Formats: sequence, C-alpha cells, structure tokens
Amino acid sequence: MSDTYTYSRPNERAQGMARLLGWFSIALGAAELAAPGSIKTNVGTPGPKGLVQAYGLREIGAGIAILTSPKPVAMTWTRVAGDLLDIATLLPALSKDNPHRVGAEGAMAFVLLATAMDVYTAMQGDELS
Repeated sequence: MSDTYTYSRPNERAQGMARLLGWFSIALGAAELAAPGSIKTNVGTPGPKGLVQAYGLREIGAGIAILTSPKPVAMTWTRVAGDLLDIATLLPALSKDNPHRVGAEGAMAFVLLATAMDVYTAMQGDELS
C-alpha cells in the first residue's frame, strides 16, 4: 500500500493581487466615508449619504479581512458580494431622467471593472496544486 501525499504551495501571484485589492478596498472605503455627499451627488444615486458611508465601512471591512487572512484570495469573495450590492444600488441611477446619468454610467463601469478583477482573483485560489 503506497501513501500518496498531495503537496500544494501558496499561489503567491493571486495572493499578491488579493492584498492589492485589500488595500484598494481600504482606500475606496476611506473616500466613501470622507466624501459621501460628493460621491452621491456626482453619481445621482437615491437615498441618504449614510448609505455611501455604510458602503465605505463595508469596503474597509473587506480590505481588513483580505489583509489579515491567511487565505487572502478566498476573502476576495467578500469584495465580489459587495460589488453585487453596488451594482444593484447603481441600477436606478442609470435611469434616463437622472441628470447625473453620465456620472452613474462611469461609476457602473468602474464597479464592473472592479467586479471582473475581484472575480478573476477570487477564482485563482490561495494554493497551487
């Protein structure tokens, strides 16, 4: 009977990307906390400024989770979940009667790009087999 051992090594490239996304989350969250009114006005999203600040706290939390986790790539899924919430929140701002629709379109493009990067990173896994 032979014993087989599976050895996996860290996926350093994906973990590096996850950590970069963690720092990005903290920076974005800080901006959302510092200037919620400006962000809300430029995008034309409905709801209170406090919602933008709550999303900022969520971003900071995701960043901290990624940076402190022994499996940062897996924690990138927290950003993906937040991205889906951001997309749902931005959809009403894309309405034709929003005078800030161009800003909303730019914000949506930004979120979709971030989502693509987050999903790509999260799917890489923390370990190579």
